[in-house]
Amino acid sequence: MRLFAACILSLLVLSTEVWARSAEDDHSRLRADTEALFQAGRDLAEVKLAIDRMVDPTVNIEIGRTEIDRMADDVKTIVGASASTAEKLEALKRYIYKPGPWNNRRPFEYDLTDPLGDTLANRKLSRYLETRRGNCVTMPILFQLLGERLGLRVTLAEAPLHLFVKYTDNDGKEWNLETTSGGGFTRDIWYRQKLPMTDRAVEIGTYLRPLSREELIATMAAYLVEHYLSTGDYRKATVVADVLLGHYPNSAYLLTKKGTAYYGLLQTEVIGKFKRMEDIPPEMREQADVWYRENKVAFERAETLGWRPLEEPSK
Repeated sequence: MRLFAACILSLLVLSTEVWARSAEDDHSRLRADTEALFQAGRDLAEVKLAIDRMVDPTVNIEIGRTEIDRMADDVKTIVGASASTAEKLEALKRYIYKPGPWNNRRPFEYDLTDPLGDTLANRKLSRYLETRRGNCVTMPILFQLLGERLGLRVTLAEAPLHLFVKYTDNDGKEWNLETTSGGGFTRDIWYRQKLPMTDRAVEIGTYLRPLSREELIATMAAYLVEHYLSTGDYRKATVVADVLLGHYPNSAYLLTKKGTAYYGLLQTEVIGKFKRMEDIPPEMREQADVWYRENKVAFERAETLGWRPLEEPSK
């Protein structure tokens, strides 16, 4: 009987070790796949589709990229080879938002039933292309991808819980384009009134600033962190968040998501399992202290960047 019990114990220990190695290998692959999104020269449409495929393996990157290329070619054909930058911009707006033969009289519209993309499946570019109903994430991303293919100087910019397009004209002047409203020109003050943000957040560039390529990719890939938070895989959420923050360390949004992931670990692995402090094993207490510190540091860092808890629920 003692020998049998010892064998069972050995098997349990071995099983735990194998599981731990498997989890670490899984996290290493996830880390590598996330880092690969930032490979120099990689097409941004392919990057966005690769992000979506990491969430949903049925996403076809080649089909999605071909569709983006086709749409950009349609606009080029409509506007002509000699078109000015301003003409290309107006043609792109018309192509996306106005019904006509160019879009089979099915313009892309703002989905008022899910304006923030709270339903994570609606964050996929393929879903937006299929339904033509978008949110404040997919709409600016598509506009940016098409604009870039037309030779326009466009990137994304952030406001609290919102993305929009930053366009630079031939004179070097920057313009805000609100893609949830036909790509219209929008002043900074409008965003500040509709999406309250601190003066510090604007002054240091947390919001309303054109994003670099790395920052743009990290912002798009925040979708991965949100996905793992929604499925309760908080360890994977921290793995992805750390990679993204390595490329965009001043992302207040990613910092709050990282902090939320560590709060999730504390809730599921400690608070939800042990009713009394004295019941927590010493090694788990040490781990809990680490998770608590990571949670605290992430939110404190976000606050130094001008983020405030009123922007979204904090943990």
